[in-house]
Amino acid sequence: MLDAVDAVLVRELQRDGRATFQALADRVGLSRTAVRARVQHLLETEVVRVVGIVHSAVVGTEAIGHVSITVGGSAREVAESVAERPCVSFTALTAGPFDLVAQVRTRDDRALAAEVDQLRSVPGVRAAEVFRSVSTVRDAHSVVRELGDISLDDIDWRLLQELQRDGRAPYTRLAQVIGLSQAATRARVVRLMRSGVIQVTGLADPLALGAAELGGFGLVVTGGVRRVAEAVAAQSGVRYLASGFGRYDIVGLAEAASRAGLVAIMDAIRAVPGATVRESWHHLDVVKESYAAELPDKPTEV
Repeated sequence: MLDAVDAVLVRELQRDGRATFQALADRVGLSRTAVRARVQHLLETEVVRVVGIVHSAVVGTEAIGHVSITVGGSAREVAESVAERPCVSFTALTAGPFDLVAQVRTRDDRALAAEVDQLRSVPGVRAAEVFRSVSTVRDAHSVVRELGDISLDDIDWRLLQELQRDGRAPYTRLAQVIGLSQAATRARVVRLMRSGVIQVTGLADPLALGAAELGGFGLVVTGGVRRVAEAVAAQSGVRYLASGFGRYDIVGLAEAASRAGLVAIMDAIRAVPGATVRESWHHLDVVKESYAAELPDKPTEV
């Protein structure tokens, strides 16, 4: 567990991965030097990773499938094989109706269907059921808002590639990579973030923040799905929520400090008018969580 100061620093980096050391120092009441040392330690020990998450419309990964997998044999071996697929952004071993779950991001439904077929061919996979996400209502680690009016050139694209690798890359290094002044580089990065092309955020180790328990849930809805989805997404502890088609109307992920806390979150979800929990599952181990996208050769007009 982190001390109170480090916990605040991690939360601030989740909110703004490129927050300056001075801004962070002002937030926690320490010197800039002390905060720099603390942040560096958090990064080196991988308590938090600061990354740039490029909007799905830019990288062409707007087709999202949540895949529930039944396994014969070793679930961990299957999960590790599934996690090797570049289109798989999240994989976890679970206790519940399925042995593991995975999230797949592709450019369109045809590619999504092909990727799910590949998962079905992984040795040990007996069945794979797909929920096709249509609308992401909440995602604590990704960009869900609409893009601003912006077009990207080759320099912007190189910046996206660098920020995806290291969200806190200093402007001095970024300027060297793209061949512009620090001021011009800073202006471009700010433009990319404000327009929603990229979000720079901290991906924190849940255990370090006291979020030791993760649970997934699938809901069926009476009435308007969007209204129910927004009400569920507003519940404390809900980290991810998407509406779509398949076994459920809504799929979500919740996190809590304890199993009792996770039960309380699920009870709060059940209390939302129009929401019925069809199934829930406990995440035993997260095998993969990556928001890095394989960027196309050329930027897309957005």
